[in-house]
Amino acid sequence: MSGDLLTLRMMVVSSDDAIQQRWREGASLASVPIEFSADESDSAIAPLKRGGFDIVIIDAALAVDEPVELIGAARHAKPAPLIAMLAPPQIAQVEGGDLTLQQPENVEQARDLVERCVRLRLPKRILVVDDSKTMRSIVRKILTGSRFTLEVTEAEEGKDALAKVANGCDLVLLDCNMPGIDGFETLAQIRQIAPKVDVVMMTTTEDEAIAGRAQASGAVAFLKKPFYPADIDAVITRIYGG
Repeated sequence: MSGDLLTLRMMVVSSDDAIQQRWREGASLASVPIEFSADESDSAIAPLKRGGFDIVIIDAALAVDEPVELIGAARHAKPAPLIAMLAPPQIAQVEGGDLTLQQPENVEQARDLVERCVRLRLPKRILVVDDSKTMRSIVRKILTGSRFTLEVTEAEEGKDALAKVANGCDLVLLDCNMPGIDGFETLAQIRQIAPKVDVVMMTTTEDEAIAGRAQASGAVAFLKKPFYPADIDAVITRIYGG
């Protein structure tokens, strides 16, 4: 991704021409311009290693060792693309990629799956809200380890957080326990001023009641500190990848 006009580069690796064409047509209907290419596994290795792709779709129906080799080639590139494994309907999950997509039956389904990948690949504006400067620094460091592109800003209390949410963000990581306006009151006000912004509550307290309250209050997820980049990646995949 580069330049003022956002364009994503996408590769589909499959030995099935019909699958390649279905994804090609689906990508042409995406909400952002897609530079699309499709290839079979042997000839896809070299371009994957060279990099420059934002999204790579690998057909899990390829020969046994081919998906592993393709994933390795894609991971070799820096920055690494979002890798989705394309599974037949009877298989729920395929190991190795960032997410598993079910084989689309038509162009409309392919377009919807392309949009899921686009949502995951686009940068996310993350606001970290915690009254502890040390904890904000720790969370920021954790976020830098994510496989997703995250633009991080910070707020030390609820009022500051609300002002920054009003200026625009995608996801808020919000501490439950803060002086003044606590996390739950801040969450309630975020729901009023920016209902489309996703909020993840954080706490050091191991209490299932707090997690339940967070969910009931409108939080999309709950993280117990300390957490890890993989925990953040799982939350982002669930929110934006479906």
